[in-house]
Amino acid sequence: MSTATVNPDFATAISNYDPVLGFEVHVELSTNSKMFCGCPTDFGAAPNTHVCPTCVGLPGSLPVVNEAAVEATIKIGLALNCDIAEWCRFARKNYFYPDMPKDYQISQYDEPLCSNGYLDVDVVDEAGEHRTVRVEIERVHMEEDTGKLLHTGGDTGRIHGADYSLVDYNRAGVPLIEIVTKTIEGTGALAPEVGKAYVTQLRELVRSLNVSDVRMEQGSLRCDANVSLMPKGASEWGTRTETKNVNSLRSVERAIRSEIIRQAEVLDAGGTITQETRHFHETTGDTTPGREKSDAEDYRYFPEPDLIPIAADPQWVEQLRAALPEAPSLRLGRLQKEWGLSDFDMLAVVSSGAVDVVVATVDAGADQAAARKWWLGELTRIANSEGVELEALAITPTQVARVVALVEDGSLNDKLARKVIEGVLAGEGEPDDVVAARGLAVVSDDGPLIAAIDEAIAANPDVVEKIAGGKPQAAGVIVGSVMKATRGQADAGRVRELLFEKLGVDA
Repeated sequence: MSTATVNPDFATAISNYDPVLGFEVHVELSTNSKMFCGCPTDFGAAPNTHVCPTCVGLPGSLPVVNEAAVEATIKIGLALNCDIAEWCRFARKNYFYPDMPKDYQISQYDEPLCSNGYLDVDVVDEAGEHRTVRVEIERVHMEEDTGKLLHTGGDTGRIHGADYSLVDYNRAGVPLIEIVTKTIEGTGALAPEVGKAYVTQLRELVRSLNVSDVRMEQGSLRCDANVSLMPKGASEWGTRTETKNVNSLRSVERAIRSEIIRQAEVLDAGGTITQETRHFHETTGDTTPGREKSDAEDYRYFPEPDLIPIAADPQWVEQLRAALPEAPSLRLGRLQKEWGLSDFDMLAVVSSGAVDVVVATVDAGADQAAARKWWLGELTRIANSEGVELEALAITPTQVARVVALVEDGSLNDKLARKVIEGVLAGEGEPDDVVAARGLAVVSDDGPLIAAIDEAIAANPDVVEKIAGGKPQAAGVIVGSVMKATRGQADAGRVRELLFEKLGVDA
């Protein structure tokens, strides 16, 4: 779990400026068909196979609203404590870019379906104290997603420097909701953590409603982070930048921190901040310019002439409200009580994005402490090194539960368990298959252990003398030699017992 990390550059920035944040989070809904046509929404299909005249905007085609997408949006709005509009309509957002073949996007403009909500997020400050920050929601509105561009050639995967670009329209028209926050002030040094906590807890809330898989690595949840700096004591916000499509929880935190440092350095040098979009780079942790963006960008919105307004029946809305699942905050409180965790330890699970995988591992038979140990330790380390979320790792909670069981019954020690996890992630099969194929089981036969102990004793007479002289802690040298001789497959506790028996000393 991260608390407010303060490096020299960040500390200087925070001492001179107050960060001001805002977020636009896009969530693809898990409906069977697209927002305005009957094309399927399956992820990973061959390019341009899930398209029709409507989603590519051919003349004469007419859109029809997906009722399931409206229902899902209302559920999200209710879970975010929003007001649900009794009447709203769609608009055409006109812009010209290859990822939207009809040159406009059907969205909502001044009449969103949901508005004026909030989400309370939990963070831990630099003193280790628990703090709740209320993030106010301005709007939750419906729209259709765009297609996907693949820029080929160059070093960044972006259009600048690419040799050519390919476009896949399968995603064009997939139901998309945009969750827009109001301005967030007063977070200070916690700004990066607040950003990560907000996206983390928003993702958990949406997942709990079963309306989206919110897979950031697949683009079904995408975060745009707005950052500006306000000089200490000032009353006017600074010029903001919008870092687009940040695609992991860890990157949300890193992108905000990087942008705070960058803007502070520009302002300290007497420069000005350009209002623009920016791109975050996972490899360097930096942001680079995208395109300049004005508040008065002319999308030439006008009411969508081919769709009638939406009038959600208040009785239907109340039925949806009554059927909402347990709120994530209540669920976390229940789990914290069941597991007997402190606020600090529970927040570690939440901020790591590990709640669901830990719960599933416990449901598969593992002790919760052991489940937390592996997901928040070794597996988080691997996920961070690969730049992915925990759920994107090629290992299931059931497989982790099996590793836990093998450790608990003595078949594996922690070192061997890490090798088993490595094998599962490499696609070598189930944990038991990896154990068998790699020969990783703990040596439980005393015969080989005694032979290894005898060799270690013969090689370390000075250590034996210390043990016999009343210094049992010196036994670590012998135990280490035996572990090395058995390639880490000995039970260290059993080795220690056999050593003391052989030397006739008390542990």
